[in-house]
Amino acid sequence: FSKIFSHEALESYLPKIQLVIKDTLRAWSSNPEPINVYHETQKLTFRMAIRVLLGFRIPDEELNRLFEVYQQFVENVFSLPVDLPFSGYRRGIRARETLQKGLEKAIQEKLQNTQGKDYADALDILIESGKEHGKELTMQELKDGTLELIFAAYATTASASTSLIMQLLKHPRVLEKLREELRSKGILHNGCICEGSLRLDNISSLHYLDCVIKEVLRLFTPISGGYRTVLQTFELDGFQIPKGWSVMYSIRDTHDTAPVFRDVDVFDPDRFGQGRSEDKEGRFHYLPFGGGVRTCLGKHLAKLFLKALAIELASTSRFELATRTFPKITLVPVVHPVDGLKVKFFGLDSNQNEILTGTDVMLGATV
Repeated sequence: FSKIFSHEALESYLPKIQLVIKDTLRAWSSNPEPINVYHETQKLTFRMAIRVLLGFRIPDEELNRLFEVYQQFVENVFSLPVDLPFSGYRRGIRARETLQKGLEKAIQEKLQNTQGKDYADALDILIESGKEHGKELTMQELKDGTLELIFAAYATTASASTSLIMQLLKHPRVLEKLREELRSKGILHNGCICEGSLRLDNISSLHYLDCVIKEVLRLFTPISGGYRTVLQTFELDGFQIPKGWSVMYSIRDTHDTAPVFRDVDVFDPDRFGQGRSEDKEGRFHYLPFGGGVRTCLGKHLAKLFLKALAIELASTSRFELATRTFPKITLVPVVHPVDGLKVKFFGLDSNQNEILTGTDVMLGATV
């Protein structure tokens, strides 16, 4: 799987990721009603996984149907394994079976139709990597790998995307500072992203953007922690932890108590700037993607997606909170606002002005 997230692979994904994000923001802006950001970012990350990672050419209607089935699958992943009628476990199994039928059809069509491809997607790389190791992947292995890739790209990225939008709403100065950096790097000009300016090396040079994404992931880490197996008996605070036991480390508690972070409850991207570099003080104080040899393989893809989203939000979107107050945050199954975060998006013309349609007048303090 590591080849799927190489520098070369990310470079080839980037234009496709941009296109999916642009189309999504255009749809959000054309909606006369506020959107549920968490639900819509789930759709966005699902679409990104299907269109970009897997290269499936599934019609929109079929894609929407698969998304609904996939949501039912995800909602029942952590249900009790009791196979009774109407149980969550049974619903999850049925959803998985329906998903795998749809995925098998898409895989078969993909294998038969190789014309017109302009980049190697993750599934292409996975198949070729198997051949390099003398192993022809079976259809079942391809379906399992495909489902795993979708699962890995879905919930946590949607959570982080929602948190990003909420923090940009809460902190307009951060959003403006992002725009200033984009202008200074020649990416944003006269309210438009300059053609050909968004390359992997250009995005990597956006230091403040990197700080913003890091701070979102520090303060709103999508998942609470991870599991490891004890390889050698050790002692911690007077307790002996035997070899072979499973232990859970807490990402959230680590970020909350790490001595390197000042004012841990404050959203402050500058803590990661060159002047402070609070994440450089220790090896495991900052670990939104885990740590050690089992760190998340897809972390560079996830950060690239979040950066591409932030660039589009800062460049081509205006949006405002559609409720009186910001919603409370729930931590399960991943971090997200309890109401999904209701936000109104506005279309823009080339001069960064809101587009007014018909007799509608969109008023309010927009960010």
